[in-house]
Amino acid sequence: MKLNRRKFIEKTAAMGAVSMIAPSILPAATELPKRVKVGIIGCGSVSTQYLPHISKSPFVELISACDIVPERAQMAAKQYNIPNWYPHIDKMLAGPKPDLLLNLTDMQEHGRLNKIALNAGINVWSEKPMANTYAEGKALLDLAKAKGLKIWGAPAVVQSPQFAFMAEQIKEGKLGRVAAAHAHYGHLGPDWSAFFYEKGGGSLPDLGVYNLATLTGLLGPAKFVTAMTSIVTPNRKTNNKGDVKVEAEDNAVVLMDHGKGIISSVQCGFNYFDPYGHEGKGQEKPTISIWGSGGNMHLIGYDWAPFGVDMATRENNEKTIRHLSDPGKYVWQMGATVIAEHMATGENAPLIRPEHALHVLEVIEAARTASLVGKRIKINSTFQYPLI
Repeated sequence: MKLNRRKFIEKTAAMGAVSMIAPSILPAATELPKRVKVGIIGCGSVSTQYLPHISKSPFVELISACDIVPERAQMAAKQYNIPNWYPHIDKMLAGPKPDLLLNLTDMQEHGRLNKIALNAGINVWSEKPMANTYAEGKALLDLAKAKGLKIWGAPAVVQSPQFAFMAEQIKEGKLGRVAAAHAHYGHLGPDWSAFFYEKGGGSLPDLGVYNLATLTGLLGPAKFVTAMTSIVTPNRKTNNKGDVKVEAEDNAVVLMDHGKGIISSVQCGFNYFDPYGHEGKGQEKPTISIWGSGGNMHLIGYDWAPFGVDMATRENNEKTIRHLSDPGKYVWQMGATVIAEHMATGENAPLIRPEHALHVLEVIEAARTASLVGKRIKINSTFQYPLI
């Protein structure tokens, strides 16, 4: 079709007017999602699980990698197209500033490095635990609040659909009056680093932390704690330091009083023969069980890799039924990705909360103290409950 001069001018003028429309009123499909700049520190074993997940997020821009073993930072940067890599946190912070620090270092370093990041004006996602003591962790949270920043701590177990289902059943009274719960997680212990066995390490902050987060999330904050801990294997062979003396517990059983008569127990350790191994692949048996006057409920698989909930209730003629046999999109390493999406969009507020992580840290400290002195220890911290 041919256009005369007047119609051509009218058409091009209209097109020009469209091009001047404010971007905010153009269709949302034309807008790219906001991306959170993320710097990762600690490019060892755990990063090999985190990086494949977070690098796929449309809300994340990985801008820096850091490790005291420079080759590991360089390798991670090359593999995931991260533009900057550094051998030290000071050099990292002197470069492009991230919005969020992803701390995957040895657990003994978490508190120190998290404080450095917060003082530099950077939000923090920390692998567990976020600090070495409850007092140190509380100081970090207070520092973050004073600076208008956020800090979060792993684990992310409360984000799973299985956790949500179990929380709903308890909230709706499907189990009747809840009385007791038990959880367990253990294997033969990692060999790639000595920090698991050194002071500040141990099976409680590495393994028990998952179950403690799940049970307090489901049953409420612990009011009192008692425990027994021990060292079963006094020496370990590790890849980075050879033979080391074990200084932190490699075996623990913790009892928690949640109030209202509810008692739970957690056992964890580095001396558990487990045919499913450290990765837990193929685990099809309950690892967390909750009993009430009207029913019982069992999490199938580990709480960091769940794929089902078995439940029997009076309401359902006492038949055991499997629910949520698909883990959905949940993976244990998704915490930082969830946080980054929330930071970018302001939506999907995470169930992971720093106060909950700190509460679990106080429970771990109390368990060690209880084992040492042989007494029941009062827990002073709390968090928003119920989570769902």
